[in-house]
Amino acid sequence: MKHLFSRLALAVGLAAPVVMAHADEQVKRGEYLARAADCMACHTAPGGAPYAGGLPIVSPFGTIYGTNITPSKEHGIGQYSDEEFFAALTEGKRRDGSNLYPAMPYTSYHLMPRADSDAIHAYLKTVEPIERAAPVTSLTFPFNVRLGLTGWNMLYGKDVKLSSTKGKSEAFKRGQYMVDVLGHCGECHTPRGLPGAMQQDKRMTGGVLNGYLAPSLLADDLASRGWNHHDLSSFLKHGMSAQGTMFNEMFPVFHNSTQGLTDPDLAAMATYLLGDQPPAAKVLSEVPLEQLSASARRGRQEYLNVCAGCHAVEGEGKPHIAVAMRGNTTLRLDDARNLLRVIEDGIGEQQFVGFERMQPMLGFADKLSPGQLTDLLNYLRQGWGGQPGELTIGDVQKLQADAPPTEHKVH
Repeated sequence: MKHLFSRLALAVGLAAPVVMAHADEQVKRGEYLARAADCMACHTAPGGAPYAGGLPIVSPFGTIYGTNITPSKEHGIGQYSDEEFFAALTEGKRRDGSNLYPAMPYTSYHLMPRADSDAIHAYLKTVEPIERAAPVTSLTFPFNVRLGLTGWNMLYGKDVKLSSTKGKSEAFKRGQYMVDVLGHCGECHTPRGLPGAMQQDKRMTGGVLNGYLAPSLLADDLASRGWNHHDLSSFLKHGMSAQGTMFNEMFPVFHNSTQGLTDPDLAAMATYLLGDQPPAAKVLSEVPLEQLSASARRGRQEYLNVCAGCHAVEGEGKPHIAVAMRGNTTLRLDDARNLLRVIEDGIGEQQFVGFERMQPMLGFADKLSPGQLTDLLNYLRQGWGGQPGELTIGDVQKLQADAPPTEHKVH
């Protein structure tokens, strides 16, 4: 019997390092998956502790606050079991059985396998617990009745489905999971109907979010805006490319998520979005001034007055200061709202990979008359964006009416 206990103790002693190594590997994998799932962006308030919640998420139904997902037992998810955490991720169910609002993208995460959920949970258990409650979401009636989400979930909770990958490359298949499930890109880049559900028949065709357009990610639309496989994967990694820089809602995605992904995963995402045989990226030539409309020709002077100091006289941009206008993807969007928003609201200073920075861009909402603003938009869009049409002052005013309240603008 004595020898039996000795052998048992030896076996347990030998197994312990193996178990610990497995646990460490699960945590490491979970950290990567949490980054790929962009958990930090929605669960971290500006200037706040990671994952401690408090970020205001503006929706058409009111402001929803990101929750504390640190292992705090009182304010976070410290009492969640793996099963309960999986239910929250994939079904939108809190530990007490009540429904989460679909600002939490469980509509995409429902396709996540249990092993990935368990790994993310294992990682979150290792972060510093923050003993602070996030602001309580308080919506107006009837949106404050969480029970009503039960019916919503039955109708829309599992709407996201993966398309067939038969005959597709392994990179395409991996990219599909990274984009459609972990990255939940369709949650912003798909238009939503009246009940707030994604319109799956228009998946990835673009959606308006707080006055900005999350543009179409369909392959042909990406190519029409100048994207190729190399530039797209590089853009996800570095936050900038010849087509411009990430800003607004996409900057936190880059900062907290995509810059930390592996090159093979970034390449897989580009492969999925553009396809195994991607369409050729459209190359634009600058349109001579004399071929522009009268409004756009007037806009040239507005550009020289307020833009050329940073973006350069001929739109070539200045390294570490401002992006180029030539080939800029925002100018090539059919919808002018993003260009308008940037000109009016400006963009705060942004830190990219390494020592790369972009200086802050001031907003010009109070410096340009409606006519000057319209002329400037027409010059940028026609001269460098390949847009044949012309905006009127009325068109611009309609876009301005769609702008979010001042306190929700991104600076």
